[in-house]
Amino acid sequence: MGQPKTNNKTVNPALAAAERKYQRGKPVPFKKVRSGKLRGKLERQEEKIRDAVQSAARAELLLGEEAGYLEAEGIEKTYNYRQDQLSKEVDINTSQKIFNLDLPDHGPYSIDYTRNGRHLLIGGKTGHLAAFDWQSGKLHFEVHVNELVRDVKWLHNETLFAAAQKRCVYIYDNSGLEIHRLKNHMDVTKLEFLPYHYLLATVGNAGFLKYQDTSTGQLVSELRTKLGSCATMAQNPWNAIMHLGHANGTVSLWSPNMSSPLVKMQCHRGNVQALAVDPTGRYMSTAGLDGQLKVWDIRKYEVLQEYYTPRPATSLSISQRGLLGVGWSTHVSVWKDAFLTKQNSPYMNHIQPSSSIRDIQFVPYEDVLGFGHAKGVSSIVVPGAGEPNFDSLAANPYQTKKQRQETEVHSLLDKLQPDMIALDPTHVGRMTRMTKQDIIRVRKEEKEQDESARYQKLRKKAKKHLKRHENVIEQRKVIN
Repeated sequence: MGQPKTNNKTVNPALAAAERKYQRGKPVPFKKVRSGKLRGKLERQEEKIRDAVQSAARAELLLGEEAGYLEAEGIEKTYNYRQDQLSKEVDINTSQKIFNLDLPDHGPYSIDYTRNGRHLLIGGKTGHLAAFDWQSGKLHFEVHVNELVRDVKWLHNETLFAAAQKRCVYIYDNSGLEIHRLKNHMDVTKLEFLPYHYLLATVGNAGFLKYQDTSTGQLVSELRTKLGSCATMAQNPWNAIMHLGHANGTVSLWSPNMSSPLVKMQCHRGNVQALAVDPTGRYMSTAGLDGQLKVWDIRKYEVLQEYYTPRPATSLSISQRGLLGVGWSTHVSVWKDAFLTKQNSPYMNHIQPSSSIRDIQFVPYEDVLGFGHAKGVSSIVVPGAGEPNFDSLAANPYQTKKQRQETEVHSLLDKLQPDMIALDPTHVGRMTRMTKQDIIRVRKEEKEQDESARYQKLRKKAKKHLKRHENVIEQRKVIN
């Protein structure tokens, strides 16, 4: 057959298919434009678009790594494979990623990985804090704050992190030195960091959701949830919306621009124990005290799948490739394709003997799942969990000190403002098709409706007041 030819040049079929993938509609017919200046401008624009498509297609051909999953033969089941069996079959580098840190005196532990998946931060309940490069085994620091630590979180990179301690939130550097104390964030139970906005979000027993700008040190907003104590929080990486799980079984969605929740979802009959959001922002998984594990489609706010856990799940995590990790009791279960179809059995299962699971998290760009438990920190291999090809401009696991500094400067220059956080991020920058007269008319109608609603409310209140006092005998009503 041979390869197809166009303009006497041999075309790579794979490159042509990749170009069709990145094309965005038909090109503008600029040849029919009469104005020479406009025609030249459109021609240059189409040339830039064509070059961008070709560059993206060539870059995709260079991504040679492919994600592979664990497959069983015959009547074997993948969830029956143990980590010691996998360590004998994989390469030496992968087998070294299976380890256990025995720290029985300071658990249970909360963990967090950096965005490039290179550095690990652990925080014990009794006040043990440590950070290290978990792949090379290089310890950054280890300190004891002698105070209750509820949660830990890396900030924009591995140089700074936050710890939710008994009284308030503290900021430390990578040497364990205390940099700052956030006095406004009291009795915090959960931390989240928005890397593109440089916002540290906290929620605690007081029921307040607070946003702190870590680049300027200002408190951006303080929102009262009015739903009591909250110990479950996760962020949506797609639109930077915070998801909070409450004791009455509801999950509320928040942004720093609104004083009330954007969405309220009744997810469980009991307390929401854990929740996680898919990296694409399409799916959400919740676990409640009722023993139910539910998968939700955030685009339609409806439940897709329902599962049952023998014990209420304590932590959830979703990998870059869509694997769902569930930590319950002393077990860690991993579900494959849980968002697409109903699964009868988990993809993998791991048991941590006599140690309850506290916090689990998939490592970015690695087929590894780390979890903190009552007796320390452990790491297991989960084939097919991480994205095999990373973008060095977004997160580089092999970055040098100079590259890290340059990335920090660029991220500060490209920092997004909190006002841009919205439920639909594609709405930002979109042009309206309404004319100026239509916008004025719509605003006038909305103003009239608001005034009418306010008048009806006052009238109803006045009528209720008169009805309540019609039988009251006052001094001025008495006629001598």
